[in-house]
Amino acid sequence: MKRVINLIFLLISFGAFAAMDTENGVFDPDFKSMRIYGAANPMLPPIIRLGEPGSAVTLSFDEIAEDTRYLRYRLIHCNSDWRPSDLIESDYVNGFNLGEIYSYALSQRTLVHYVHYDLTLPNDEVQPLISGNYLLQVYDDNDPDEVLLQARFMVSEEKVPLSAKVTSSTDVDYNSHHQQLEVEADLAGAGIEDPFNDLRLKITRNGSLTHQLDKPQRIVPGKAIYAHQKPLVFPAGNEYRRFESTNVRYAGMGIDEFQLIEPYYHVKLRNDVPRAYRNYVYDEGQGGRYFPNLLFSDDPDIESDYLVTHFQLTMPRLAKGDVYLEGDFTQRRRDSDSRMIYDESLGAYVKTMLLKQGLYNYQYVIEPAPDTEENRIEGDYFETNNEYLLLLYQREPGARYDRLVGTLLVR
Repeated sequence: MKRVINLIFLLISFGAFAAMDTENGVFDPDFKSMRIYGAANPMLPPIIRLGEPGSAVTLSFDEIAEDTRYLRYRLIHCNSDWRPSDLIESDYVNGFNLGEIYSYALSQRTLVHYVHYDLTLPNDEVQPLISGNYLLQVYDDNDPDEVLLQARFMVSEEKVPLSAKVTSSTDVDYNSHHQQLEVEADLAGAGIEDPFNDLRLKITRNGSLTHQLDKPQRIVPGKAIYAHQKPLVFPAGNEYRRFESTNVRYAGMGIDEFQLIEPYYHVKLRNDVPRAYRNYVYDEGQGGRYFPNLLFSDDPDIESDYLVTHFQLTMPRLAKGDVYLEGDFTQRRRDSDSRMIYDESLGAYVKTMLLKQGLYNYQYVIEPAPDTEENRIEGDYFETNNEYLLLLYQREPGARYDRLVGTLLVR
């Protein structure tokens, strides 16, 4: 009987682990401005090239607080679908899966006091051993079961070079509302015996919308070809909206006014309206990213203040679905932190957030998505400058995890 109870408990534990939240997320309201990116360039996705000296990712975030605290972190290895893999920690981490965040600094000359933290991986304490997806979790040393924030990154073997092209001449329309990719994987020398069954390709547009291809369209000598398959067609979307809150003395891009209402500065953004039925306007943005920034500052990470930021989207209330703010500053999650509220008196969706001064990209999305593919707020325009991240995984028969064997960023 005891053996049966232990088995049931084990199955429940495995089920809970498999169903765990593995998306980027900030779970404590005192923590803000989380970013994770390639350490060499904040415009790069968070990918470590396995075995390449100097290849690293950086995690940065703030805590609204007067002083530092003892923060630790751990890694969870995940499969291509971001469910935790079956590996034990010693399979994927060199040494103990337990690191301390040593790099921090107190804010300087700000109304809102905070502590800024930085972490770079790999480091002397923690080094990922194998390729694949990783979830980085940060917690207080006194309460390791409560995750304060978590961020995704990848480790790639880069043994399969990828090439791709993006076109507006698609299988569903021509120079209209979609973009389509064609991808080639160079398998020469990669030692992949069954590419038709062992490879899986994931493509993410602007860090949010992801399509998956379980098989290539065809295999030719030395190459796997992905072409004319439904997951290669993406709605084109629209350029990100922007605002710049780098100086509270004057209204920058996308801002109506600043006002000091103790103890915070408030910033009112310009009133937004739907763009779905307007002409396309070119704008080379940041792909949904945001960057702390302060005019005339040498260190905006600790000198930028936090501002109460007011969004307003004027439009009729939707009969179905909610409106969410989308971008890296919301971790691209659809939750209460990004969901807008409809104000009947204004005839608009509104949202107020405490955001760090900087350069922001954002869009509005409807969730659940409308029955049609039509983007009813932002629109879909074939000219849009999108950023596509390609991730190629390999899973051989009997293998215990998905290896990441090739990556490519297409702009």
